[in-house]
Amino acid sequence: MTSLMSGGVEDPEADRSRFSYDGLDHVLGFHLRQAQGAMHRRIIALLAAVDLTQKQAAVLWLTGANPGASQSGIGGALRMDRATTMAIIDRLEARDLLTRERSRVDRRRQELQLTTNGQALLVEVKRLIQTHEDAFAARFTAAELEVLKGLLGRVYLEASELAASRVP
Repeated sequence: MTSLMSGGVEDPEADRSRFSYDGLDHVLGFHLRQAQGAMHRRIIALLAAVDLTQKQAAVLWLTGANPGASQSGIGGALRMDRATTMAIIDRLEARDLLTRERSRVDRRRQELQLTTNGQALLVEVKRLIQTHEDAFAARFTAAELEVLKGLLGRVYLEASELAASRVP
């Protein structure tokens, strides 16, 4: 019996053996996106328990690791534009998770510090993320994980170089 999604469209998950990908399943980017999607869906669900997005958690983590870092420095490290960075920091500041102060050295610079609440939440965020990482890492040996990280790093570096040179 064939499973149907809403609207009467056949669900490819119901019987993958009969579903044609017409070569899409041989595209590296397809597999990278499928893997990223699986990890992303799970981390979103875990972080929802503490009412954070993935980007908010990353900003907390980097701020905790780099007290006094600039707002633009955190945004740059996460490859976020200024507007997105500011909106995330505004939300975290409104929740009393971090503070933003003008630098005494450069008045244009906004320095970030975690509050006591932010430090406590970061401990929980790190625990949630470690649980998430452990669940996926359990599928591999330690040696396989190192190879996978190295291979993904090569893909990432190549993509960064291509983007920088604007080569299609």
